[in-house]
Amino acid sequence: MKKIVYFVLLLVVAFNTRPLWEEYAEPYVNLAFMDIINEQMEEVRESPIVINSVDKVTSEVKSLVGLTPDPVEQAEKPALAAPEAQTFSVYNIQIGDGRADVEKEVGAPKRQSQNEYGTDWYAYHENYQNFLMVSYDEENRVNGLYTSHDLISSNVGIALNTPKETVRAQLGDPMDRMRKGLTYYILNETNEHDYYQMDNSFVTVFYDVHEQNTVTAIQILNEDLEAEKKGMYAENSAALREGFEYQLFDVTNATRVTHGLPVLTWDDRVSETARGHSIDMATNSYFDHTNLEGQSPFDRMEEDGTHFMAAGENLAYGQFSSIFAHEGLMNSAGHRKNIVNDDFAYLGVGVALNDEDQPYFTENFFDN
Repeated sequence: MKKIVYFVLLLVVAFNTRPLWEEYAEPYVNLAFMDIINEQMEEVRESPIVINSVDKVTSEVKSLVGLTPDPVEQAEKPALAAPEAQTFSVYNIQIGDGRADVEKEVGAPKRQSQNEYGTDWYAYHENYQNFLMVSYDEENRVNGLYTSHDLISSNVGIALNTPKETVRAQLGDPMDRMRKGLTYYILNETNEHDYYQMDNSFVTVFYDVHEQNTVTAIQILNEDLEAEKKGMYAENSAALREGFEYQLFDVTNATRVTHGLPVLTWDDRVSETARGHSIDMATNSYFDHTNLEGQSPFDRMEEDGTHFMAAGENLAYGQFSSIFAHEGLMNSAGHRKNIVNDDFAYLGVGVALNDEDQPYFTENFFDN
């Protein structure tokens, strides 16, 4: 990466000093390539390069020297059919389907990790394309589904990118509260997702506020699975924390490929940094990028030995799961920028829960 920076600097120096040497070099060297650079430099000037508090080669400079990542080759989308027995299906899969039938259709899972319902999410995808997660009951029947890809079909005309107004026109007013034991929990305070109870399931429809409040993801959970969860938050455990970490990593990459970006690579070292910050926030009851010792995310990463040219951090707190955390981050402009930033190549995720079992999520992105 340093060689790239030096090469870019050499081009800039050569361009800016061109009047001093052009007359002598022109008889021996074809300088037409300098005219191309001149045109591209003018484009860069019209959209200034912004250097963050960390040194980085921006996407504008990468484009100038031909280093823009290749677009992600799109996998073939499966043919989707409108479900008959239930309102929604994902990849033609419905609640109650057998695991053998599912995996005959989508192949073997890429990851298995514990979720907040005490079951496991099985992640299926082709290099994070055609991404979905499935949960199974003890009889290997589907009791949970999630996707943020164009795999949603319904018998009421709702799919990915359907406007919120259409969803509500077809499904009615969403739930505004849910009862757990003797306690009612308020739902949908942000208006960024809607809850519905239908087909013996709870359906959560997520919206993208940056795409005119259109459907960006869906989660479907069997009523029995939701009923077994006594509160809105799951009990703290090492398996749950690890599950949340990998699930947030997976859904982040699933979103990146829908934006034509390469997938990020998991980094153990920066995951430890992220985990340490989540633990610190959960233990000391604060929520901030700057810790109580005054360290920034970049300070913490450098202290732990992570070398980077570009870096960023996302924080989330109090969401029920990594799915809700991610969908919320995507609706925040600054956090969204980190998730879909082509300057990053690596990601580490760390999760901790406080005494009330509320999760703290930290994502550290970087490139070196």
